[in-house]
Amino acid sequence: MSDKTTEKKSEQGYGTTGHSWDGIEEWNNPLPRWWLWTFYATVIWGLIYTILYPAWPLIDRATPGLLGYNSRLEVQEQIEAFKRKNAALEEKLASIDLNEIRSDADLYNYAIRSGAAVFRTNCAQCHGSGGAGAKGYPNLLDDEWLWGGTIEEIAYTVHHGIRNEQSPDARWSEMPAFGRDEILDEEQIANVVHYVLKISGQNHDAAMAAGGEQVFLDNCTSCHGEDGKGDPSVGAPDLTNAIWLYGGDEATLTETVTNGRFGVMPAWHEEFRPAGGLTDSQVNAVAAYVHQLGGGQ
Repeated sequence: MSDKTTEKKSEQGYGTTGHSWDGIEEWNNPLPRWWLWTFYATVIWGLIYTILYPAWPLIDRATPGLLGYNSRLEVQEQIEAFKRKNAALEEKLASIDLNEIRSDADLYNYAIRSGAAVFRTNCAQCHGSGGAGAKGYPNLLDDEWLWGGTIEEIAYTVHHGIRNEQSPDARWSEMPAFGRDEILDEEQIANVVHYVLKISGQNHDAAMAAGGEQVFLDNCTSCHGEDGKGDPSVGAPDLTNAIWLYGGDEATLTETVTNGRFGVMPAWHEEFRPAGGLTDSQVNAVAAYVHQLGGGQ
């Protein structure tokens, strides 16, 4: 610090803070008045804001504020406003013949957007955000459907679900636990597994597959058909391709035949789910959305 600066600061009566680093002292310069008044104004504004608006957290709520503002109510009002704007489309979507929905471009576009939101909220947890599914949860992008892939069949499945106790009209079938219930012995199970490996084009033991063919004809054809191509009307999958819900390797097939499979899908309609169920228009919207993902029949 130069002598001239020291003299000037001393004349102004600033003094120092008492701090010194290697002989260098720090002047105790006052803050500019404009900065101080701005700071005081922000403090006052902050206090007024916390009095007028919800602010201070309490044990189970926050202080409501004198103005009674509620952001959740504001959002709800906006939602209700959009519902009123879309009421005509919602009403039409709830009652339209789904086979005719594509003929109304505005309604179809609305259904796809609405259905996408319904899907992300309620279906993506099992079927994935893009609908590709996972082990035990069907892929909705291909053209393999356990219960039919027309838009009406999809809507029915969403409405009533599969193998649940909510809807009396839920889609229902049950694969026997051939091993656990002692319907087949271990040798028969091993043989029929190799027969399924054979008809699905996988590596197999030819002798075991030959022995498993009769086991298949006696126990499996009522659902999967004599050719093993399945029956969507009873949820029986095609066993001749490479699409497997739980897996098509020898170990997984053995587990499936031994203990059976019994996947459950909830009934999503509000009739069966008083809290958080889907309306008729939402069921139709998500059916339209799923149908156009790529595998709709």
